[in-house]
Amino acid sequence: MAECRIVCYGPGCDLMVYTFQTVIIGSGAAGLNCAEHLHELGVHDIAIVTDRLGAGTSANSGSDKQTYYKLGVFGDVPDSPVQFARTLTEGGMCHGDIAYVEALGSVPEFVHLVRNGVAFPHNEFGAYVGYKTDHDPRQRATSAGPKTSMQMVAKSLDQVRRAAIPIFDGFEVVRLLTEGHGETKRIVGALAVEKARIDEGTFGLTVFNAENVVLATGGPGELYEASVYPPGQTGGLGLALEIGCVAHNLTESQFGIASTGFRWNLSGTYQQVIPCYFSVDGDDGSGRNASSTRYFLNDYFPSMKAEATAIFLKGCQWPFHAERLRDCGSSVIDIAVHNEIAAGRQVYLDFSRNPVADQGLEEFSPDDLEPEARDYLAACGADQPTPYERLRHVNPQAIDLYAEHGVDLREPLEIAVCAQHHNGGLRTNTWWETSLRHLFAIGEVCGTHGIRPGGSALNAGQVGGLRAAQYIARVHNGAPRDADTVGRLVAEQVCAEYERLSSWLPGPGTPAPTPGEVRQEIQRRMTRCAAFLRSREAVGQALLEARAQWARLQEAGIRLTSREQMLIAVQNEHLCLAQIAFLTALDAYITRGGGSRGSSVILAEDDAPEGNVQYMETKRGRELRHLVENMSMRDEILEIALSAEGEFEVHPVPVRPIPDDRSWYETTWREWISGEVFRR
Repeated sequence: MAECRIVCYGPGCDLMVYTFQTVIIGSGAAGLNCAEHLHELGVHDIAIVTDRLGAGTSANSGSDKQTYYKLGVFGDVPDSPVQFARTLTEGGMCHGDIAYVEALGSVPEFVHLVRNGVAFPHNEFGAYVGYKTDHDPRQRATSAGPKTSMQMVAKSLDQVRRAAIPIFDGFEVVRLLTEGHGETKRIVGALAVEKARIDEGTFGLTVFNAENVVLATGGPGELYEASVYPPGQTGGLGLALEIGCVAHNLTESQFGIASTGFRWNLSGTYQQVIPCYFSVDGDDGSGRNASSTRYFLNDYFPSMKAEATAIFLKGCQWPFHAERLRDCGSSVIDIAVHNEIAAGRQVYLDFSRNPVADQGLEEFSPDDLEPEARDYLAACGADQPTPYERLRHVNPQAIDLYAEHGVDLREPLEIAVCAQHHNGGLRTNTWWETSLRHLFAIGEVCGTHGIRPGGSALNAGQVGGLRAAQYIARVHNGAPRDADTVGRLVAEQVCAEYERLSSWLPGPGTPAPTPGEVRQEIQRRMTRCAAFLRSREAVGQALLEARAQWARLQEAGIRLTSREQMLIAVQNEHLCLAQIAFLTALDAYITRGGGSRGSSVILAEDDAPEGNVQYMETKRGRELRHLVENMSMRDEILEIALSAEGEFEVHPVPVRPIPDDRSWYETTWREWISGEVFRR
């Protein structure tokens, strides 16, 4: 382990300081991968800091067959890094050079995972056979089953432990430490609370002095009340925003149908076996046999053929998408589920039976599906009489996964349309360094995509981890400064955090909200106004409310009943700041003329010209009047950062094109030897 010593930051404030060349914050698939690569590249003076090992999103989430998206590497189907990059950028809001780097890195990182032992299947020839995922024109996707990212974490953790890389488990980072101002500002470490020592006079505050910090904290899933993220995922976006880091694409997130008890994405074969959707009165909740049962999808689809095919397509088109509202597309199902819940009803999937016909619809028959659905089921041999039996035949792991959590899929499964992934995050360059020097962001906290193919986020996290490690090893490879020097630089920041924590100690009653009340207010506002249905009025009002909430927090603080709640209070402040950034970006997007795109619909105002408006048209008629996409805005990315005055400012920047890479070998070899390739 690197140097460890006590440094005095003020009267009664002697803190433990650990010094490392590089500190990685977060212990998910991206962070562990970065640690692996740093060690492979000879950077051994590193450490991982995490609030709870094994508690992150990648270690606790997945789907029916969680996807890893890479360059096509089997059969006689042509593919290339440039074609891959074109797919990543096709939906807009994605820089071409970043996409090209992710394409080039996809195969090396996939092979790295295979060598680690992640069980991606191959055929008798050794070909890693792919399949098509959403927004994917080729069979680039592959999967190790419903626990793909879990395997990635477990196998990478084995390598990290084998390399004896220190892991500081039980340390919650509460502040990133910096020096300098403006263009000279850079990261110098992080301040964390050691949770086992929170009852001490210094609240267990611990300084990590580092030449480089890699932020691998995931996305702020706790922003939303309806969320499929594992509980407690607050991410690290607020940590970086408060020190002035530039973020981008915060308008772009993904939402989809998921179970709400045990949180899990209901994509892929969960839908392709065509289960029955139904709802019951909210005050009933008794499930399948309730007298108030409604087979509500029958309200929307003109025939069982259209309805059942849409359910099937929901499997490979799982995220809600504005373009799939037309012609009774699969995203009509998301709107129908939302409408039922908004009416106070509970919605369920029932795998024990096929969609039920009423309202004049014909009975369900697998033979009466559109060819894509009918041919898929036939190719899989899925001719069993019920969805449960078809699922057991095609993908028994999908059933086993729920059984491991005490859920029997032969019983009704409560569902909702939930926040699933943030495509936006911190802006980085092609080495995944943020706008603050020596601070890197990888994984979901780094928003490299606008509208992306399914599974590309896992690849982006792995490639980002590799690129950050390469840059640190070849460029930011200087030794960390001594603890006393850095201690003097950050003393004011450390003391300010100590004073903030001290001010929250239980005392005489003050008119301040509890941590639970603060979190609930944020989540309800974001789910109501900034999920997949949005409007100018609602977003504007939500932004005013969020700013008012932030002002109250700064004035009155948060009412705590124990020291253990301090960390929740810190998380809430960071979530509140992130909330304002999200809403500010979204307000700017709508004001600039942005329309419905990706996983969100912008509802049209009454005075919107009909030429800019489209509808969801179903058996119910025309409804959900919303703005068409403004295609010109695919060519720009909205960047956002805190100004010196403490206000968020939004700046549109043009999307950078895919590089015209015509590199010459001899030139590349010379630049590689000199290290010039790392400084461009």
